[in-house]
Amino acid sequence: MERSTFVYDGDCAFCTRCAEFIERRIPTGARVVPWQFADLDALGLTEAECEEAVQWVGADGSRAAGPDAIARLLGESGPLWRVAGAGLRVPPVRLAAWPAYRWVARNRHRLPGGTAACALPQEARERLYGPSGRPTTDA
Repeated sequence: MERSTFVYDGDCAFCTRCAEFIERRIPTGARVVPWQFADLDALGLTEAECEEAVQWVGADGSRAAGPDAIARLLGESGPLWRVAGAGLRVPPVRLAAWPAYRWVARNRHRLPGGTAACALPQEARERLYGPSGRPTTDA
């Protein structure tokens, strides 16, 4: 793999807003891609892993999830962001980051930029909206 990849849930408006922030404000050489458009097999990821948390696949093949993935992304970014990434890896901060991440993941539909679709698992979204993300029509 030639560059690192940060994978997020593109069906979640909150996650998409966060990814847009990364692309606008955080200088990183990593690809930032929704899992729905990523080659998960090539990255060694599953849909279930990607639905559970953001994922990091380093250019060296290393992997991380959730706040550990965010720390890795920040660690490969500009100097100020690298400090934030290092801070996320400090054991007491890392220990607190996981419960905070899980709370955000459970409540992302309530956060700024979130929508009701953020609260639904992928299977339910596809049942309701189809694989294209548009509402299905019953004939």
